[in-house]
Amino acid sequence: MAAATVAAGHSLMKGEKYHQLEELYHQALEREPDERRAFLEQACADDLALRREVESLLGYDERAAYFIETPPDDVAAAMLAGEQSQSMPGRTIGHYQILSLLGAGGMGEVYLAEDTRLKRKVALKVLPVYFTADRDRLRRFEQEARAASTLNHPNIITIHEIGEIEVAHYLVTEFIDGETLRHRLMQGRLEISPALDVSLQVASALAAAHEAGIVHRDIKPENIMLRGDGLVKVLDFGLAKLTEAPTPSVSEEASTAVMLSTEAGVVMGTAGYMSPEQARGQKVDARSDIFSLGVVLYEMITGRAPFEGATSSDVIAAILKTEPPPLGHYLPEAPAGLERIVQKALRKDREERYQTIKDLLVDLKVEVRTKEPALTSGEVTEQRQTSSVEHLVSKIRLHKRGAAAILVALFVAIAGVAYVLFFAEDKKSIGSIAVLPFVNANADPGAEYLADGIPESIINNLSKLPNLKVMSRNSVFRFKGQEIDAQEVGQKLGVRAVLTGRVAQRGDALAISIELVDARDNRQLWGQHYNRRLADVFAVQETMAEEITEKLRLTLTGAEQQRLAKHPTENLKAFQYYMQGRAYTQRRTREDLLAAIRYCEKAIGEDPNYALAYAGLADAYSNLGVRGYIAPIEGLRKAEEIARQALALDDKLAEPHVALGQVYVTYSPSNFSLGDRELRNAIELSPSLSLAHLYLGVSLVRQGRLDESLEELLKARELDPLSSVIARQVAVTYHLRRDSVRALELLREANELGPALSATWEIGAYIQNRLFNEALAELEKAKRERRDDPILIYSTGMVYAAQRKRPEALQVIKELEEMSHANLDQAHWIAKIYATLNEKEMAFSWLERGLATGAIGVFYKDEPVWDPIRDDPHFADLLRRMGLPQ
Repeated sequence: MAAATVAAGHSLMKGEKYHQLEELYHQALEREPDERRAFLEQACADDLALRREVESLLGYDERAAYFIETPPDDVAAAMLAGEQSQSMPGRTIGHYQILSLLGAGGMGEVYLAEDTRLKRKVALKVLPVYFTADRDRLRRFEQEARAASTLNHPNIITIHEIGEIEVAHYLVTEFIDGETLRHRLMQGRLEISPALDVSLQVASALAAAHEAGIVHRDIKPENIMLRGDGLVKVLDFGLAKLTEAPTPSVSEEASTAVMLSTEAGVVMGTAGYMSPEQARGQKVDARSDIFSLGVVLYEMITGRAPFEGATSSDVIAAILKTEPPPLGHYLPEAPAGLERIVQKALRKDREERYQTIKDLLVDLKVEVRTKEPALTSGEVTEQRQTSSVEHLVSKIRLHKRGAAAILVALFVAIAGVAYVLFFAEDKKSIGSIAVLPFVNANADPGAEYLADGIPESIINNLSKLPNLKVMSRNSVFRFKGQEIDAQEVGQKLGVRAVLTGRVAQRGDALAISIELVDARDNRQLWGQHYNRRLADVFAVQETMAEEITEKLRLTLTGAEQQRLAKHPTENLKAFQYYMQGRAYTQRRTREDLLAAIRYCEKAIGEDPNYALAYAGLADAYSNLGVRGYIAPIEGLRKAEEIARQALALDDKLAEPHVALGQVYVTYSPSNFSLGDRELRNAIELSPSLSLAHLYLGVSLVRQGRLDESLEELLKARELDPLSSVIARQVAVTYHLRRDSVRALELLREANELGPALSATWEIGAYIQNRLFNEALAELEKAKRERRDDPILIYSTGMVYAAQRKRPEALQVIKELEEMSHANLDQAHWIAKIYATLNEKEMAFSWLERGLATGAIGVFYKDEPVWDPIRDDPHFADLLRRMGLPQ
């Protein structure tokens, strides 16, 4: 029991005294009992508090009464358990391999273990034999532990299993990498904001437990874990049932003994954190947890316990009879609202206390919203404001009753309006959300597809809802791997709510935590924790989407609910391959698009009915052709064929409609009526799908409907504000309007979001503004990263042609011809260079050859590059054959 007693003492001592306490404890333990008093008198000298701590630890080992009253079998079991605690690391209990001792105390020893089946770290608590010897008490504990294991809340530790092996009963929970609140308080008190945050999370956990009919009974800093990411976990739900029977007496000097007994009744709890009804041995209910949380909140803010005494009896007497000093006694800047909350939580009469934890939770949230920051550099201003208020009050006092009545009426009116506005706003549905990529908690590369794929699936699901603006994958994934401030994200993306999450995969087990935050004030709207099997990932995505819509206060039709419930695939491997392919498609370089094709094909190999993977494959081929990385005619043929396969598999999915619509509107000759129809179908199925709005905007641009186009492109940009592709398309409309200055401004904004010169029209914006040297400098910079990129080679030729450097321009044309092969892949671009050189015949020749071989991709008839040949009847005829309006 030495390790257990030292660990118990450790939780009570400041860090600088711990080693001294431990050394004295072991030195005293080596002496005979009758020699210890003299030793401690000499070793502790005048430090009576230190002496009491050592004596209290020694008291744990003096359990003569316990051994006398306990049957011989149980004594033997206790001795065996004690021996086992010394040699547990390396042993296996069930399918758990013990790795190391994490800590020990009155409720047993806790070990870090590995679940050999699921390959995950767990915490395994071996319960003391003297707690589990009473079979009736053990039965009650098992009933409550099973009930506690059903609690599904992000702030409640997850119970995996309860079991028994040899003489030991054990409890297996998730392993939490963090520190206890006790350990944190040993470093000093908490500031008010983090103390409120901890209290909010603990109260939220208790609210979930109380709703399930479970009372914790032992809320204290040792049972509150603080993770590194700020998440708080409440421990030991269910274990308190073990305390509902008499336990061995302990030294009265141990003011923090885990369990106490009194003659008046059974006193169960931790002295200092017990409610008055616990201290009297009366039956407890949820209001006891409220009192204990009030004690913890008081201690976090002041750094002092509200009820103190030299012995446990003194502490209990203080709980029953005395009121703690107000917060302001230790912390003058403590807000009055917080003082009121603590006082109400610590009412000795439970009828005067908060009646439900939800009532306390509401007041804590209000305090978080209304808490004034400490005075800093704005102190003078605030003092002036205070002076003004005092001046007003002094004036009002002159008018006595009449003025007071006016003031009261005014206050009531303002409060009434504020109440109505606040609650009316609180009941409104939330119309916009950003679902950020989840944190890969294990930093396991093999689980990265889950950290990306789960939020993308949620995005795809929520995008189907007509009254919700959902940020696109491209914009939200810009925040991947960053420290997230929801308010900042909300401002950048223009959304009201932000969803963040963490995912951890351990073997076949999947743990997901998500949090919905109000981006206006960083207030948590909702949080949830899911423990599932990996195979259930699709079901949990559906559950998440449903619960998120509920928390956003959205009303869904039956059809919309069915859309949310739909799974594109049930094959986990196919899902993984598709998500990897999507990551490559987003970057749109030649190598990335080819990699995307490989992964989408693998996904289809795993699930031949995976329509979303077909749509992703079509998108990759289409982009290869548009950018000249393959012959446009080949990109057109492959993309159309695959998009039609996707539609045949699922015509209620928006992405296949986008893929087919993209083919119709981005290649020449074009079929705009069919393309627009497919894209509008996609928007109807998924209103927040930015790509559908983007390609519809491209279609309208090509038809010369620039105002309509801009409206659609701005919708796309609203849904994907950090997309360089969409930002460039907005810029192109100004370029086609001949507003070259504005086009270049927008283009430079786009370059901050993604690689410059990634579309063929961009070089025209530099040329129209006669920024030849800047254009060439940008090209040289880009070529260092994108070698042999035909877009960069073509753009260089365009600058030479605009500078009238004919030999250099012709050399570029020769290079493009060699790259074109028999398919004449670069015919469209070669024609542009000839048109800029004002060589009409060669420009028309290459346009005709390109049209004949299908090498003409996106063709903007209003592009300034065609001005030298625009008035020629040949040009009008070409437009007609491309399906473009003249």
